[in-house]
Amino acid sequence: MSVLKVHINEAGYKTNEIVIKDIKFEIKPGELVGLLGPNGAGKSTTIKGLIGTLEYINGTIEFDQDERRYAYIPEQPVFYDDLTMWEHFQFTASVCGMTDSEMEKRVGELLKIFRLGEVKHHLPRTFSKGMQQKLMIILAFLVRPSLYIIDEPFVGLDPRAIRDFLKLLEAERENGASVLMSTHVLDTAERICDRFLLIAYGEMIANGDMKELQEMLNLPDAALFDCFEQLLEDNDHD
Repeated sequence: MSVLKVHINEAGYKTNEIVIKDIKFEIKPGELVGLLGPNGAGKSTTIKGLIGTLEYINGTIEFDQDERRYAYIPEQPVFYDDLTMWEHFQFTASVCGMTDSEMEKRVGELLKIFRLGEVKHHLPRTFSKGMQQKLMIILAFLVRPSLYIIDEPFVGLDPRAIRDFLKLLEAERENGASVLMSTHVLDTAERICDRFLLIAYGEMIANGDMKELQEMLNLPDAALFDCFEQLLEDNDHD
């Protein structure tokens, strides 16, 4: 069984501007999959294809109908300028069918973890980038989805917040949630991901776990960074 099945023949921001092609993968329950690639490779475009914000896509995106929902954590925080943090929680809970008591209990736990309780009635537009990113994380974890789609979550977070985020992510996985996470932080990805998707020049050039990547490249003791560099070199279009 798969939580997500992706088969993108081609996609882009306009029909005559193809950015990605031949992107095919699946994500299974409880799996954490790292989406890797250099700047401009097509990672964020792939994610936008999954969540339905690309103007043009030729292919299929299938979410398991028995699963609850997915949550998306964007690289750049997105919020309503005139809503307080607490009002963001209320709005999200209302849309997702949570009761007030469920929302308040879960939000209380998350605010404590990320140490944001004192600013819960403040406007997010007055926050630092790191605090805004924490808000995005809390909103995603509030609804406890079956699938998290996460784009560069570590940008703007301090080391303590990164630790707290990873602990939460692991707890959700233990409860059966799956994760697709785009990141440039390869040492962390190697430590926490079950499998890796590597995109370069708009195409998928590798899909496998650490052992499979090492065997494919004949680099038995290589770190993820070394595999990443070798794959890019082997697929260099210059």
